[in-house]
Amino acid sequence: MKRTEPDTVGNIIKQLLKEDHIDRQFDEQQVVYLWPEIVGQGINRYTTSRWVKNGVLYLHISSAVLRNELMMSRTALIRRLNEAVGGDVIHDIVIR
Repeated sequence: MKRTEPDTVGNIIKQLLKEDHIDRQFDEQQVVYLWPEIVGQGINRYTTSRWVKNGVLYLHISSAVLRNELMMSRTALIRRLNEAVGGDVIHDIVIR
């Protein structure tokens, strides 16, 4: 048995998630979790629900003005979300 350098717990967990093919689902849930940090508390205050399914982020926003503002900046928001999780996880946003 060949001896290797020690690995961090985080790297081991990432390897296990990748082997079980659930790393994509983990990244999608991380987007949902990081939403308040990415957009700030002002926007998060009007977000009533959020979830991700098949790379699409679904948002319910209670303010019509904010909903329109988010729809116009959808591309920049997708880029910020993907940068936060470190991969191409979100490819579209549906705002209701």
